[in-house]
Amino acid sequence: MNAASIAAAGRFHVVVLALLALMMAATRYHHFGSALHLPDASLAVFFAAGFYLRQRWPLALLLGEAALIDYLATGASGAGGWCISPAYPFLIPAYAAMWLGGRWYSARHDTGWPAVTALVTVLAIAGSAAFLISNGSFYLLSGAFPDLSWAQFTARAALYYWPYLSSAFVYLASIALVHTLVVAAMRARGLGRMPLQ
Repeated sequence: MNAASIAAAGRFHVVVLALLALMMAATRYHHFGSALHLPDASLAVFFAAGFYLRQRWPLALLLGEAALIDYLATGASGAGGWCISPAYPFLIPAYAAMWLGGRWYSARHDTGWPAVTALVTVLAIAGSAAFLISNGSFYLLSGAFPDLSWAQFTARAALYYWPYLSSAFVYLASIALVHTLVVAAMRARGLGRMPLQ
């Protein structure tokens, strides 16, 4: 890589990180969304960060942003935080699972339907791991469900599993569409490949 290519890759990574941070800031306040609010894009943001920004420091930066948003939404505003509990630190490995899924997929990314199948599979696996870590730790450690049986946990988890994953699928489908259009435009102009490393 020459100096111009390195500079272009650096600019690309800064723009991607800024867009992902903005996406999380705009959606994190409402986890499942409503008629007035977009659903939380955090899962998709961490997966996309692993795909596009394979270094570890963007993961740490986005984790810090998520914590700051949660603090502002609950602590600083005085609204309290039902979701802020002893289980809260388990969001770190939950989001890291998404980031690792994106990173794994980035190294194997290709084009065509096999790539779509691989993306859906990796997203389902990483999202399921994130769900088990975040929801399992919440039910076990938050103190909000002291007498919850495994059968009750399973029933509650089944209610939230698809809403938890569906927004990530929708956001990542949108990101994949934009990615495809950008790559096509770059090829049409003879600009080469998108810098993913």
